[in-house]
Amino acid sequence: MGKLDRTIRLIVAAVILLLYFTGNIAGTLATVLLVVAGIFVITSFINFCPLYRLFGINSCKID
Repeated sequence: MGKLDRTIRLIVAAVILLLYFTGNIAGTLATVLLVVAGIFVITSFINFCPLYRLFGINSCKID
């Protein structure tokens, strides 16, 4: 997983958390988005996304 991909995932997770804590999202949608945000944060910190491997995607630039 590339640096840009990790950064985008962390920003999206932060936006979801901000929307949740300001009360802009609630209910089932909030729960689903919080799970997605958690997955984004975890995959960003471990630098690995299982779906990328499944679909053969590589966002890491090779020198």
